[in-house]
Amino acid sequence: MEIFIHFLWLAAGVFILLFAGDILVRGSAALAQRWGVPPLIIGLTVVALGTSAPEMVVSVGAVLKGAPGLAIGNIVGSNIANMLLVLGVPALIAPIVTTAAGTRRNVMFALTASIILTLLASNGVIVFWQGAMLFSLIIIYLVYLFTQARAGMEMAADIRELADVEHMQGLPKSNGTIAAFVLIGVIGLPFGGHLVGSHGVSIAELMHVSDAIIGLTIVAIGTSLPELTTSVIAALRGQGALAVGNAFGSNIFNVFAVGGASAMAGKLTVSPSLFHYDLWVMVGASVLLGIFVFARIKIGRLAGLTLLLAYGAYLYGLVVRAGLI
Repeated sequence: MEIFIHFLWLAAGVFILLFAGDILVRGSAALAQRWGVPPLIIGLTVVALGTSAPEMVVSVGAVLKGAPGLAIGNIVGSNIANMLLVLGVPALIAPIVTTAAGTRRNVMFALTASIILTLLASNGVIVFWQGAMLFSLIIIYLVYLFTQARAGMEMAADIRELADVEHMQGLPKSNGTIAAFVLIGVIGLPFGGHLVGSHGVSIAELMHVSDAIIGLTIVAIGTSLPELTTSVIAALRGQGALAVGNAFGSNIFNVFAVGGASAMAGKLTVSPSLFHYDLWVMVGASVLLGIFVFARIKIGRLAGLTLLLAYGAYLYGLVVRAGLI
């Protein structure tokens, strides 16, 4: 019964994180509009960083609570889920086109980010200066996207979606509502992160597994729900190219922004099993999807089913590794 209650609180924390993150993005975007900030800048900063807020709050909070395994597990687990789950489900709905403008660029950035994270983790710990380097790369990436867009170059589907803030649904209009949205988001995110972090650690202790396992599974899937929802909606609307950009773009932010902020908050300890297994699954999944993109092959229903089966096999391997079966 005790572990069941912890699971309920963890699920509540994930829900609060997702709700507060969405509310904060909408409130901040509306506030930026009031201040006359161009939609493109809002999309590439407020919206892009805001959608990674759940992962960042959980990971940074976990480090501060002395559970760095949960933090790195959340980052790596979310990236694996983005490749296999977030792209597998929409591919079952409709074939995903991989030829949209900018998709190859996102793949290369995401694969590079995965390799950099793996190399940094090879020493078993990621420290402050390495975290600062990672975070500086997300700033460079955003500046690069901005200069490309300002130069009138073709933008990938995910950048167009971010930049199209003027048509975002549900933006608050009055000053009072905008303030309420921002306040709810600012309060809700750390509260949700606290619930996820503290109860995630408690579950790990009760199940006698590492907190990294909880981060790789329950927390990673929970914080990847916004990307999964966006990709499914995109597939239903016949905009499957957005799903690819969404998944790879999220991976870039997870490594550079979330990983960087977490390592600056405290040392990120990487267990040998996570380095020898999970990080390479992340890199391998990125390479696999990269082949589809560079070969200009659609991700069809058979490929989508294969991705989901691969994700199921990965989760099964985690359970076996944890000694739960």
